[in-house]
Amino acid sequence: MILPIYTYGQGVLRRPTEEIDAEYPELQQLIADMWDTLARAEGVGLAAPQVGRSIRLFIVDGTELAADFPECADFKKVFINPRIEQHSDEVITYEEGCLSLPGISEKVSRPKSITISYDDENFNRHTETYSGFDARIIQHEYDHLQAHLFTDRISPLRRQLVSGKLNKLAKGKFSCRYKIKG
Repeated sequence: MILPIYTYGQGVLRRPTEEIDAEYPELQQLIADMWDTLARAEGVGLAAPQVGRSIRLFIVDGTELAADFPECADFKKVFINPRIEQHSDEVITYEEGCLSLPGISEKVSRPKSITISYDDENFNRHTETYSGFDARIIQHEYDHLQAHLFTDRISPLRRQLVSGKLNKLAKGKFSCRYKIKG
């Protein structure tokens, strides 16, 4: 089932998220619905707060980016209760957008590599290191679990320049090609 995506200005995007366990109600259905929603929206990542759930869960699918970013080949995963354990001092700046901020993109600096611990959809624990664009995707989605948006990571001047667009989003004055929460 395609879920509506919550957009800028809706409280769930700024709420703290809670860890879950295997007993979380209808978890496998939620994950399946998130995959359907992500595919329909043609995104590369989706966090639970973006579909109205304040839980520590996100999914990523960077496989379509593999031609430009080889590290994204076969990069389709579920991350439950993730924690970024380490990150590199070296940063890379790249243009980012977000399904919760349709029509807005900005250059964002993020660590080039990270080490993350997480549970998969079967609650097997993993600790893995990512470098490059897959690390960027993870960090972007992880930010949603921390109640942050990519616009929080841009300079105050850039934030001021996009404030008009953000205000329009908060007032529902925009259109996009996927289902949103109105």
